[in-house]
Amino acid sequence: SDAAALDAYSHVVVSVADLLIPSVASLTVMQNRGAGAGSAVVLTPDGYLLTSAHVVSGASSGTAIFADGRQSRFQVVGADALSDLAVLRVTLGDLQAATLGDADDLRVGQLVVAVGNPLGFAGSVTAGVISALGRSLPARGNRNVRLVENVVQTDAALHPGNSGGALADSAGRVVGISTAVVGPGIGQGLGMAVPVNDATRRIIAALIREGRVRRALLGI
Repeated sequence: SDAAALDAYSHVVVSVADLLIPSVASLTVMQNRGAGAGSAVVLTPDGYLLTSAHVVSGASSGTAIFADGRQSRFQVVGADALSDLAVLRVTLGDLQAATLGDADDLRVGQLVVAVGNPLGFAGSVTAGVISALGRSLPARGNRNVRLVENVVQTDAALHPGNSGGALADSAGRVVGISTAVVGPGIGQGLGMAVPVNDATRRIIAALIREGRVRRALLGI
């Protein structure tokens, strides 16, 4: 019945929210052009966070605030503009780390839940479906431009401040990092997320280990 379906849908969204809200931080970022805001996902209990590179681009300092009220200044460990991913480090322990999933297993129409800090409203939860897979988004780093491949498109509501936040499957596994909203005005219901997959894991490992991602370039 419709009521049973709604109950099942609500159960999934509530369970994912309960699991992920403690694992998503709100970021206040001081940049050269002024103050900004975003979100970040807890990678490890000892303080490593994952966010979007554009959220911390040009950042001189910033603060991460967690659902339990704790806050800490963060350090940018490494950022990769060409994948729009960055790793931060805070001076807190005993954080609740999110579980990373695999976006390669997603299917169009699958339920997903977004958690982030849209417009400064921390711990906000929206839900929707996977609208499309395999999208591409241009990302610029220095003088290089690269397409971020296999971007996940969703109709879960995303707004400024959601960038760097979690897009999760029905089991609460993070399958994407919210990165862009098409619009405003022309693209309502068009949100994009960088996929979490094996390639993402390699980028995260490189950022933690070296603070950068090394890529081979061809030229003459």
